[in-house]
Amino acid sequence: MSNLEKKESDQVGLRSEGDVNLSQNRRVWATEHVDAATRKLLDDDARYFLHQSLSTPCLNVLKASAGASITDLQGRELLDFHGNSVHQVGFGNPRVIEAIIKQLRELPFCPRRYTNVPAINLARKLAELAPGDLNRVLFAPGGTVAIGMAIKLARAATGRHKMISMWDSFHGASLDAISVGGEAVFRRDSGPLLPGCEHVPPPDSWHCPWDCRGSCSLKCADYIEYVLEKEGDVAAVIGETVRNIPLVPPPDYWRKVRAACDKHGALLILDEIPTGLGRTGRMFACEHYGIVPDMLVLGKALGGGIMPIAALLAREHLNVAADRAIGHYTHEKSPVAAAAALATIDFIESENLLEKTREMSAFALAQLEKMKQRHPIIGDVRGLGLILGVELVRDRKTMERHSDAADRVMYDALSRGLSFKVAMGNVLLLAPALTITRKEMQRALKILEESIAVMTGKEKQARRALKR
Repeated sequence: MSNLEKKESDQVGLRSEGDVNLSQNRRVWATEHVDAATRKLLDDDARYFLHQSLSTPCLNVLKASAGASITDLQGRELLDFHGNSVHQVGFGNPRVIEAIIKQLRELPFCPRRYTNVPAINLARKLAELAPGDLNRVLFAPGGTVAIGMAIKLARAATGRHKMISMWDSFHGASLDAISVGGEAVFRRDSGPLLPGCEHVPPPDSWHCPWDCRGSCSLKCADYIEYVLEKEGDVAAVIGETVRNIPLVPPPDYWRKVRAACDKHGALLILDEIPTGLGRTGRMFACEHYGIVPDMLVLGKALGGGIMPIAALLAREHLNVAADRAIGHYTHEKSPVAAAAALATIDFIESENLLEKTREMSAFALAQLEKMKQRHPIIGDVRGLGLILGVELVRDRKTMERHSDAADRVMYDALSRGLSFKVAMGNVLLLAPALTITRKEMQRALKILEESIAVMTGKEKQARRALKR
């Protein structure tokens, strides 16, 4: 086995967060679809950037993005159902760009000791929108550092340091974030992580230790209470309200976890960095569960897909750390990022994107269910709002993951004009801009089925079904 083949084999179990950049399918795709000019730029990228899984060496070079699409250097347009979860209001949203330009001309930066009107207005707006008494806000230049702020605040407020989080979860790539995260691609060979970080199984009803077979028994929620009781001094439980795979917990899951936290004096921190701001059809994913966390973390789409900004929202009683710095970052109260965020929220509200997302979700899920009936390789279809998942399996009875098939479907779809992410090695994650049109969604689903059909040798059957 060559060194490259060994690396590829080693990374099979490291695909929870996304498709890795060492697969044979990627090399074949690049040979067939990348021209000389693009190859030169990719070589330059690989020459100067540190190499890492999920990033450099990169797949392709982009030259433009707009709305629900991206365009590569060779002029090929792709519907982007990946977007790193930043494109809720579409790429290059004119109203966001206008707000940024206006703010750049007035106050491009706010130094320490000062505040500014856009930052204050954004904090007020988030406090008004958030459920319950999530009235206190801190901003940060990215979601990872906002998670770090949440961990520090939980320690300050409780006097405890232990955290409970989920295996296979993602909360960022810094040392504190990977300590509470549960993905091997970030944790492996990283040395000692933060002490006191306990992990429990996620609410994945098809791949859980309690063999729920697609119908969650909530034993995973009961286990969290068991660990809380046994540990006795946990500062907080941290989890993704909806895992961006997606894993959509049943209605009572977070209610049980909320009650267990209250019973044992632990805080509840919900990470909605990729799923907040309308992605699920509600402004915040926790609204689907009727609970109020002690802290809520937002990011990614908050800056309109242009500016990096994240926010930690905390309940009123957690305003207890005035004597220390929780997140004193250089760009903490960036007036430009705040202006972008305000324009983003205004666009979501004024364009009624929440209702449109729910309607588009219902349409897409219905079409995906029909697709599942035509293709036995599809073991499960699930989603909430416009976080949609198609799980490819070798056998529906065992639900054994079919990672190679997912990888091949992804690259075939890329060649046809659709980009998406593969999570957990075998789940096709479809997360388009919330501004996507019915026509664009239909085109994307057509490409997806054609790619699945090619991979399974049922292209003619799929074409007949699509014509009916």
